[in-house]
Amino acid sequence: MTTEMQDIAITEEKPLLPGQPNPAKDAEAAARILLDQGQEHSIETPHGLLHVTLHGTSNTRRPAILTFHDVGLDSKSCFSPLFKFEEMQEIVKNFTLVHIDAPGQDEGAATYPMGYQYPSMEQIAEMIPAVLTYFNFRTVIGVGVGAGAYILSRFTMAHPDSVEGLVLINIDPQARGWMDWAAQKITTLTSSLTEQILSHLFSQEEMSANADLVKSHRDRISKAPNLINIELFWRGYNSRRDLIIDRTSNFKCPVMLVVGDQAPYEEAAVECNSKLDPTTTSFLKMADAGGLPQLTQPSKLTEAFKYFIQGMGYMASSVMTRLSRSRTTSLSSSYSMEGERERSRTLSQSSQGGQMPPSPSHTMEVSC
Repeated sequence: MTTEMQDIAITEEKPLLPGQPNPAKDAEAAARILLDQGQEHSIETPHGLLHVTLHGTSNTRRPAILTFHDVGLDSKSCFSPLFKFEEMQEIVKNFTLVHIDAPGQDEGAATYPMGYQYPSMEQIAEMIPAVLTYFNFRTVIGVGVGAGAYILSRFTMAHPDSVEGLVLINIDPQARGWMDWAAQKITTLTSSLTEQILSHLFSQEEMSANADLVKSHRDRISKAPNLINIELFWRGYNSRRDLIIDRTSNFKCPVMLVVGDQAPYEEAAVECNSKLDPTTTSFLKMADAGGLPQLTQPSKLTEAFKYFIQGMGYMASSVMTRLSRSRTTSLSSSYSMEGERERSRTLSQSSQGGQMPPSPSHTMEVSC
């Protein structure tokens, strides 16, 4: 009788010594940093390069959330506080997030040479389809502030099938009139570029009541190395054309308009709301909020954004978070999930308390 012996290789697993690197943990930490900072891309478009930052993966069945910032800001200063807000993380982990910087507005962008022909607002809107093609996105949910809201509106009108929903903060769809043009000329002669942009971002009440926030933006803009680029974007926005909006031929997707009751463009947003289809438009007028509600009141805006997304049929099982108890947002919402989604939603704020709704198909009172 013979006995066959087989060699068995035994690998000894030694514990890591104190201070010894752990490759697995290092890789995990690197992945978290990459997710937090995002993946930066330079995308070629018909009107030049666009700087775009992607958070998450482009391989998703859901629409990507695509943002566009205002004048005097870039994607980081405009949106990072909102999308890094704790209660926003439930949305962030369920959607791909794409931040677009207007040409030459991203941090570290090279200064344009004298005489450079900066693209118009319409041309910047024409650059966005290249971003969707680059990442192979079929549809997006747009979130724009100020100039970014105008640009995304232009894009949505030209490409209605590419946009499932639109959040417009401080939208002003009207071109500058003769009186506005004359006032702007006088302001140009008497005020610096930084002060002009600050008056666009903040109301006079905010200038006094929120001095620290205004000062931080004043310092950032005045010391920006690409101040010439910012001026070109500012001029382009002031030269915008009217957005032709009426109830018979406007956005084909759900729209949420957001404005603070102390914002410089409160009246413009109210006027825009009056021209949109009330069955597909939500209007959120935020009390005690100024020109940058995504920075000063991210909790309220996050809650409203969650309702908006739920109304589109996403994140139906999401548990709504409790906002501050200072005000109440009344929200009437109804929609059909069969075929094209139809929604009717109205948001208004009062001083009375309310309770959380069980479902977005009923009149909802959200504690704000």
